[in-house]
Amino acid sequence: MIPVQLTLEGLYSYQERQSIDFFHLTEAGLFGIFGAVGSGKSSILEAISFALYGETERLNKQDKRAYNMMNLKANKSFIQFDFINHENKNFRVQREFRRNSKKFDDVKPVQATFYEKHNENWIPLDHSDCEKIIGLSYANFKRTIIIPQGQFKEFLELGATERTNMMKEIFSLQQYDLQNNASILNNKNTAALHQLEGQLKGFEDINEENISIQIELLETEKQKFENINIEFKKAEDHFRQLKNLKTDFQLLNSKKENFAKLLTEKEKIDALEAKTDLYDKISCAFNPLISEKEKLQSELHQLQKEQALNAELLKETLLKVDQNKKEFEAVLPKYETLSNSKIQENDLNLIFQMLTYSTDIKSLKERTENGFAKVKEVENFQKTIKEKISGLHAQLENLRPKKLDTNLLLNVGNWFSEQRNLSDSFQKQTSKITEIKTGLLKIEEELQPFNIDTENFPQECRLKMDRLESDKTKSLAKKSQLEVQQQLAHFVDELHDGKSCPLCGSLQHPHIVEIDDVTAEMNLLNEHLAQIDFQQKEIQSQISVVEKILERKKLQQSQLNTEEENLNEIKIQVENHQNLFIWKEFNPQNETEFLSKKSESFAIEKQIDDLQKQISAEQENLEKSQKQLDKFNEALQDFKLKEHEVETKITTNEANLKILRWNDYLEKSVSEVGKLHSDLSKTNLETEQNYQNLKKQEQELAVKLSAEETTKKELEKRSLSLKEEISKNNSQINNALTENKFAYLHEIEPLLAQKIDVAAAKNQIQKFRIEFETLKNGISELETKLEGFNFDENRFTEAETQFKTLETEKTNANNAVIKISSEIDRLVMEFSKKENLLKEFSKLQKRAENLKIMTNLFKGAGFVQYVSSIYLRQLCDQANIRFHRMTRNQLSLQLNENNDFEIIDYLNEGRSRSVKTLSGGQAFQVSLSLALALAESVQTNARADKNFFFIDEGFGTQDLESVNVVFETLTSLQKENRIVGIISHVEELKEKIPVSLNIRKDEERGSLIEVM
Repeated sequence: MIPVQLTLEGLYSYQERQSIDFFHLTEAGLFGIFGAVGSGKSSILEAISFALYGETERLNKQDKRAYNMMNLKANKSFIQFDFINHENKNFRVQREFRRNSKKFDDVKPVQATFYEKHNENWIPLDHSDCEKIIGLSYANFKRTIIIPQGQFKEFLELGATERTNMMKEIFSLQQYDLQNNASILNNKNTAALHQLEGQLKGFEDINEENISIQIELLETEKQKFENINIEFKKAEDHFRQLKNLKTDFQLLNSKKENFAKLLTEKEKIDALEAKTDLYDKISCAFNPLISEKEKLQSELHQLQKEQALNAELLKETLLKVDQNKKEFEAVLPKYETLSNSKIQENDLNLIFQMLTYSTDIKSLKERTENGFAKVKEVENFQKTIKEKISGLHAQLENLRPKKLDTNLLLNVGNWFSEQRNLSDSFQKQTSKITEIKTGLLKIEEELQPFNIDTENFPQECRLKMDRLESDKTKSLAKKSQLEVQQQLAHFVDELHDGKSCPLCGSLQHPHIVEIDDVTAEMNLLNEHLAQIDFQQKEIQSQISVVEKILERKKLQQSQLNTEEENLNEIKIQVENHQNLFIWKEFNPQNETEFLSKKSESFAIEKQIDDLQKQISAEQENLEKSQKQLDKFNEALQDFKLKEHEVETKITTNEANLKILRWNDYLEKSVSEVGKLHSDLSKTNLETEQNYQNLKKQEQELAVKLSAEETTKKELEKRSLSLKEEISKNNSQINNALTENKFAYLHEIEPLLAQKIDVAAAKNQIQKFRIEFETLKNGISELETKLEGFNFDENRFTEAETQFKTLETEKTNANNAVIKISSEIDRLVMEFSKKENLLKEFSKLQKRAENLKIMTNLFKGAGFVQYVSSIYLRQLCDQANIRFHRMTRNQLSLQLNENNDFEIIDYLNEGRSRSVKTLSGGQAFQVSLSLALALAESVQTNARADKNFFFIDEGFGTQDLESVNVVFETLTSLQKENRIVGIISHVEELKEKIPVSLNIRKDEERGSLIEVM
């Protein structure tokens, strides 16, 4: 993440809206934010963290965070932060919250809004999850990008589990947490194994031996089936011949019996045929005529009903026509005078309007009189306000000369403020010099026990070390000679005839050298070498201690010279500043007098502001009253226009009167005239409606009467036609009776009442004739076929028994063959399945062994911890590059077996110790090195072109030399394309950093941001 711009307002000590443009700061690579304690430096980082994550280090949700973050003089807080993420995309986040105007401590923050920049436009995002944009949680953001106060050593002191979880999130080590995956695979494999074991239990009897036995058994059963099948075919042919003969004899007997039955039914069929023919002839002749007769009789009866109904309706219509004529004659005289009555109705309406207009004129005149009174009242009020404004202007002119110039007060105030700052700086600088001189005296006291000449000390130590080294070299050479003699003596003691010499291999040793025992001399020489080593270590230790003391003295002396130069510069600044006081109105030695006059001037300025506010308020009142006066005048003018309009309407209405006279109604009230008009209007409307209704009813009755008379004529005509058709039908029936030799119609009614189904009866007769002839011919054919044959039941029974016995044996033999064949097929198929299951079982067993190894490897996130430890060791290696430089290779950082950080102390034989034993300054150095390495790894992992790192503490724990070393380390980061921001109050750093912001806290305006 690279910051671009931060805007904040009403947050902590920041009252006014201010912006920080990070472009020039980040371009420098290294920049600082400086200011006194409590000036608001750390609030800048708090604003960034809160804008992005809604979290801060100082406050949590239970601390009424929104209320406590808002400046007590502000009613709203605003944060806007623009930044570039690791994908080189531009984002913006805004947060704003306001104070409840009715409840001071009620401040509720709103949800953050994130934007992404596209083509110079800020497009809102559909989420507010900063972690998706930056790729870090808040906890890891404050460990790798912005490290707030109190959190600098957090990563160093984290427990192994928490540190592993952090590494897991930052470096996406979740991909190595394969415990669940391995467990799932193992469970699936185990379930599959159990399932296969269960399946294989059902294949215990499936083997090649059982398949061979079944194949041999199948061959035996097949041969048995062939033998039985030959005998069965012979018996089957003999049985079929006998069965066919039996069937023919049985069929002949059955047909003879059926033919005898048909002979008894033949007489009935003949009678049915005669009866059916007679019924068919009579029904064809008379049924249509009788149906036609019944139809005509029904139509005649219905027609007579319609004639009776028509006569009744015609009588009623004639009565209504007479009634309508009488009512029409009664209303006609009123209708003829209706036009005259309507003119009177219109005149009454005009008179009603004129009376209403007269009432409106009276009301308008009253409102006009009231309006004139209001106008007078407003004019008097305006006069009072103008007199008051003149008095206020006079007071304002008297006060203005007494007020001091604001720029004058500001310049003099700035001079006194700078005077105080210089005085404070002079006192602080004097105190620093005193402290440094005291420190130099203490260093001199530390050197006194060594009783050395500080100028010649290095040369003397070097001469001592050279002498000891020379003595040591000689002693070691002598020791080597003694060791050779000692080894030769050992070889001499081991030489015996017959045993090979370790040097030449000879088995004979004629001339054995005699060598003296050098053990005592060797022991003395070892003691002497040990004494030399001890003296060297003593001298080295003394050199190390004295060099440190001298180095400190050198630094203190250098610092003393620097501080004395700074003191002289401050004295010059004080003198120059005194010469800048050019204001004769004030005394440079009396700031109290200046403050008093400043307060008086502010009081006068407040009085002037109050007077100006009063004048503005009165002028507003004057403008309001003028608007009111204009409104009243407009209303009066409107009243006069309306009064004229109403008078014109009365004159117009009077001219439009045709029958009635206006003077006859002047004394009447509006309600009386309104009632007269309403009554007359109602009477006229009733007369017109009655006339129209009767006229319409007359027309409707005429049409209805005409229709009913026409219907009467049509019914009479239809009645005559029906009577003619009935007469014709009777003649046709009489002719049919004569043709069929009947005298009367009732003679054929019993015959027609039989209701014979002619088609069914003829079908039954035809079917009998066909069956009779077919059966007769069948008997003749069978008798011809069986001529010369006879049937023996006992012989047939014996053949049937033999056939069924052989058929059963054949079926059993065939079933046995099929059963054995099926069993062989089943065994072969199951044997193939068993082979496949055994292969799969073998694969699963091998997989189970591999999965067991994987499960043990990934159990308890062990693999993640292993990968995490690799990342941690890489971090250690990267951190040590800077940590060694800061500690002059005296300390080193390492991981122990539990993945906890330890310190290697090379001044104590390279032994390890806890990081908690480090001093404050050393802890800062190792934390800085580790934090830089962690930030570098995180942002390298994100593949960002540049990366950013912010530090908010730690430099106050460093001495001058350490500050220089740290500064060199931070400066070198620029070459690595790193951007580092520093928050500090250490003056030495402020002087070294070329680009920085200065945070100054003004008593009235709050914290102010100044670019240095």
